[in-house]
Amino acid sequence: MAADAARGPRGQRKRGGGGGGAARVRPRAWCCSFAGAPDSPDLRPLPPSAAAAASPAAGRKLPPKSPSAPSFHGSPTSSRLAGLGGLIDPRRILSPGRVSPIDPDGAVPPPLPLPLPAPPAAPAAAIEDASAVVPAEQPAAVPALASVSVAPLVAVREEGPGAGGGALDLRLLLRGRDGRCVHMELDSRVLCGCSAFFATMAPGVDAAAGGGGGCGGKRIEVDGVENLDAFRAAVELMYEPDPMRWLAAAGVSRAIDVLEVCSSIVFNRGIKSCLAYIEAVPWSENEEEKLKNLFARLTFDEEISQDILARLRPHSWKSSDDLMVQLIQSVTSSTKNGARKDMQSLVNGLLSKSSVYQKDSSGLNKESLYQICYSCLESLVDLFEEAIESTDHTGQAVVLRGSRPLIERVSSQTENLNWLLEILVNNDMAEEFVELWAKHERLIRMHEQASPMIRYELSRISACVFIVLGKGKVQCRGDIRSLLFQAWFSTMLLDFGWLQRCSKGLDIRSLEENLGRGLLTLPLRQQQSLFEEWFQFYATKGAECPNLIRAFQVWWRRSFIRSSVEPRS
Repeated sequence: MAADAARGPRGQRKRGGGGGGAARVRPRAWCCSFAGAPDSPDLRPLPPSAAAAASPAAGRKLPPKSPSAPSFHGSPTSSRLAGLGGLIDPRRILSPGRVSPIDPDGAVPPPLPLPLPAPPAAPAAAIEDASAVVPAEQPAAVPALASVSVAPLVAVREEGPGAGGGALDLRLLLRGRDGRCVHMELDSRVLCGCSAFFATMAPGVDAAAGGGGGCGGKRIEVDGVENLDAFRAAVELMYEPDPMRWLAAAGVSRAIDVLEVCSSIVFNRGIKSCLAYIEAVPWSENEEEKLKNLFARLTFDEEISQDILARLRPHSWKSSDDLMVQLIQSVTSSTKNGARKDMQSLVNGLLSKSSVYQKDSSGLNKESLYQICYSCLESLVDLFEEAIESTDHTGQAVVLRGSRPLIERVSSQTENLNWLLEILVNNDMAEEFVELWAKHERLIRMHEQASPMIRYELSRISACVFIVLGKGKVQCRGDIRSLLFQAWFSTMLLDFGWLQRCSKGLDIRSLEENLGRGLLTLPLRQQQSLFEEWFQFYATKGAECPNLIRAFQVWWRRSFIRSSVEPRS
């Protein structure tokens, strides 16, 4: 015990063990104990019972602050709530380790009167709460609340004369469907002067008056607001000196929401500002659909909305099918290979059945498409005539006529016809193209006279026809199929080597497979004639001849191994 007494408490040993005398003695710490609080005229000493209760040795913590009571000293909200007995702890924490004075009897000192702030030009900041909004402090003598029902889910309450205080003489309480609330203190003259809706909600307001009487301390409550943020933004827009800049900062999507609220509260100036901003900026596809839905539900003045309607619904509407045919015509007339391929891919995407842009099931105009096919075929005939006239031997087939080489122009028309055939096949219109190609005698004769560097372009068209025929994408009559093979099968055997070397995107394996499958759709007698011709050519050319061995084996089994079907007598 003597040793413990000599050693003393740990805090005393630290203060006296330095050997520095009185100069090294630190001030008494009071952050963990209320006994060492310095004397101050603003603070009164704590009673022993309260000090013992707040001592760390007691093992108890201060009760937590109420979420609705700010801890700022002298704040208006805390002073108003100080009179709510039992709801808020009378001890307000000012800083870590410091507690406001408490009367020895436990009574809470009355709050000091606070000066009213000067009314701002803009609306006061809104207070958002997930459950409720604490009403403002009312005078001692408060008359009974007179609730007037003026619209569904809307109420106007008179809170006594002078409750608003200055220009902010109206309180607007918005309650959303999600349970949130927004409390705004506003200038009634601006609010009721901008919106006919709020002018009827507060009938005592004269919007044109210059005085500050306003709504006379009324409160408007609006329940069941669907878009609380947009409603609040529409009210704030009434007090904005530059609404276009405010809308530009908000964005198109928010402007559309504000436009809907402005229409519901009859805020005409806000409607004009929103429409002017929306019309002047680009839209995304989602914003465009949102705007279409809004215009389908609401009606705006045609004079101020005609510019937006012109972007949504053009007055001179042209059929998408007619426009598509016009685009196809422009692609086939292109003289730039790179641009033509890009436009072909674009049109293919627009015509795709799985495309989001294809919504019209009526289909393309068949006659217009075949007019383009006839035009391309005539151009191809003219080019072959030019090639035959200018060719004395093979090396001169590349003589320039015009701005581009002849071979390039022939290749461009060949690609156009193959692309048109693809469009016709996808729209179930290709039967006439097969017949047209099978009966084109002029091109068949020119194939025999043209140079191999030119003529194999015709076999590229024949190859695409044979492929779609072998895949079953085109259903032609038997006589048309027979005429097609009779006209273009021999030329295919001659040009197959050129097609292998200059395929230009042609699938050679698919050509071999579907050429044999298409040949097997002919009568057996014609199959035998064509297979005999192929067999002799394959034995001579080898790899430069299409491989039809599998199709030949099928034909042989059908003709000589399996029993033939005899007609009944």
